[in-house]
Amino acid sequence: MKVGRVAGTVVSTISNEFFDGRRLLLCDLLDAAGTASGYTIAVDVVGAGAGETVLILDEGNSARQIFGIDVGAVRAVVVGIVDEMVLDDEQWDVP
Repeated sequence: MKVGRVAGTVVSTISNEFFDGRRLLLCDLLDAAGTASGYTIAVDVVGAGAGETVLILDEGNSARQIFGIDVGAVRAVVVGIVDEMVLDDEQWDVP
């Protein structure tokens, strides 16, 4: 699992039929200091919006299990919106 911040949505005119009716989010991956250290595109299942801090399941097989499929074109899924984080007994600021 990874922590990220939603930067926006991704629109694709041609894609695998699995993505029909599903929102794709562009998420900046955050390190322990809260600094962006890369990005990923993830399927949204929780209704996250731009600027929110999210929990990302970034493992292909586990992501497919969320949707109950054995094979598919999905690798990363936003599975939660983060309200609060504590790292080494210190609260981490979550916008």
